[in-house]
Amino acid sequence: MNDSEWLALRFDEHRSHLRAVAYRMLGSLAEADDAVQDAWERVSRAGADGVDNLKGWLTTIVARVCLNMLRARNSHREVSLETLVPDPVMSPESGLDPEQEALLADAVGLALQVVIDTLSPAERLAFVLHDLFDLPFEEIGAMVGRTPEAARQLASRARRRVKGAEVPAQERDLARQRAVVDAFFAAGRAGDFDALVALLDPDVVIRADFSPGHPDRSAVTRGAEAVARQARLGAKLGAQVYPVLVNGDAGVVITVRGRPVSVLAFTVAEDRIVEINSIADPDRVARLAAPVLASP
Repeated sequence: MNDSEWLALRFDEHRSHLRAVAYRMLGSLAEADDAVQDAWERVSRAGADGVDNLKGWLTTIVARVCLNMLRARNSHREVSLETLVPDPVMSPESGLDPEQEALLADAVGLALQVVIDTLSPAERLAFVLHDLFDLPFEEIGAMVGRTPEAARQLASRARRRVKGAEVPAQERDLARQRAVVDAFFAAGRAGDFDALVALLDPDVVIRADFSPGHPDRSAVTRGAEAVARQARLGAKLGAQVYPVLVNGDAGVVITVRGRPVSVLAFTVAEDRIVEINSIADPDRVARLAAPVLASP
């Protein structure tokens, strides 16, 4: 085995970890794959001579690629971050496959990923790499051209923003999550407004992302009564609801006349829905939903 073959083999051993880092940094599965591929091209050109901690070295390369992508993305972004929903990791109700398990090993739900996506590129890098993947601040500081103490402050500021966003703690019992979600759709189909309100936290939030192409349709709705009215109206459209897992939690794909039109991720706490994140961009929904709808 020559050096190039050895390096390719070692890189593949760490690919799942690197993809998880890129996904948390970027909030996009497709961009995460692009970042990992870019990192491999850089690594294959540079070689790994003299590298003692290969996993850490590869992680820093992927993180630098992601940081550049975030900066470029932010310089061109024209839509509000408030309505953006990151790509979810979707799987059938039967469970996650090994690659998805590796991607979600840090147990970050979609609600927290939404908040991570509102951080500045430098804050996001510091928070993700230190709080989720345990990289030291010395390495993080070098990536953003700052001292370790300054990198620590970036992570601390990001942590305060995450805490200030009051990300709800998801109920960990999947059966209890699913029972609440099923009851929500049953109440919507029955047009039972009171039952809908009872299943919703008073401060529930629903975030609907229709893609940058339709910023006028993307919106955030707050409050149990407002969300209940939306749910009752949506139930009249003749939709079919398919249970799926979204980032390992109870979610659904909604289809109309056989065509997937939205993906909904639910955050359930104390037997009430506290947050709903919805993706309604037809092209994006088709890409995300196709693998789980095709599963037996």
